[in-house]
Amino acid sequence: MCGSGTRNTCVVDGDTFWLHGEKIRVSDIDAPEISEPKCASERALGERAKHRLAALLNMGPFGLKRGMRDEDRFGRKLRTVYRNGESIGSLLVTEGLAREWSGRREPWC
Repeated sequence: MCGSGTRNTCVVDGDTFWLHGEKIRVSDIDAPEISEPKCASERALGERAKHRLAALLNMGPFGLKRGMRDEDRFGRKLRTVYRNGESIGSLLVTEGLAREWSGRREPWC
């Protein structure tokens, strides 16, 4: 998990992580916010999504696929994360920890 120090390889939240000094945004999902949640239930679900993403990434090798855009407005690399041809983001959606990315943030509260 990412702390307050230098970030190299760690998980920020349910849809953002650092890999070898590069900030990656999982492009096919939207996960609840934990840094500025709108309600306590959003924060709780966001924490669950963060821990699950970390567990999934730590299960072994995974790939990153670039989409139509390379970066978002925050400079994060936009990537689909997959293992064995399956989207890790889709797995988070199936587990109820994220939703498919619709092109804009939707409320979680």
